[in-house]
Amino acid sequence: MIKAIETKYKGYRFRSRLEARWAVFFDACGVGWEYEPEGFALPNGQSYLPDFLLHGVAGRGGDELYVEVKGKMTESDAGKIYQFSGFSETQCGIENPILVVAAIPDGDDIRGIEDFCRKWGYNGFPNRKGGPYPFNFETIDGDYFVAHPGINKNGCFELFGDDSGYTYDRDDEATLRAFKRARQARFEHGESPRIRRRRI
Repeated sequence: MIKAIETKYKGYRFRSRLEARWAVFFDACGVGWEYEPEGFALPNGQSYLPDFLLHGVAGRGGDELYVEVKGKMTESDAGKIYQFSGFSETQCGIENPILVVAAIPDGDDIRGIEDFCRKWGYNGFPNRKGGPYPFNFETIDGDYFVAHPGINKNGCFELFGDDSGYTYDRDDEATLRAFKRARQARFEHGESPRIRRRRI
């Protein structure tokens, strides 16, 4: 198995380039984040360490949101995420809202970004059947509905639902710019992206 390249950004040593690019995205969105802030003991005795904890999130799921970055999903990964979130098909309520994300969405415009999130959010990871689905509210509030990360018109990070009634409040230009910054981030030879925090 090929190992991911550890990547340094803002004083953190990320386990993969993908995690570092998500940190760049969060910075471009102006949302506060911590990387691997705390590990948790799961009900089955296993340990779990979420990748990010976001602070100051607008919209569904509350002010704080955990984020798990996955390039691929294993059965073990899925079990840990479900246990941590408290997700149960027979029980309502999520104990620890957590957004699962995959690759940084690509697209030349906001519709391309939306299509990317929909493809992953409804189909899941190509290497396995079933959830947890990336870019989906399932492990945030129990609703099987695509979640679109972005910036609202007040300049705050928000997860938008999958129809125009929700995305009406999204700043499409700022959101697209944040995704482009994350995709274009370079870390080779000591490079580090410079992101100016959004001003409200």
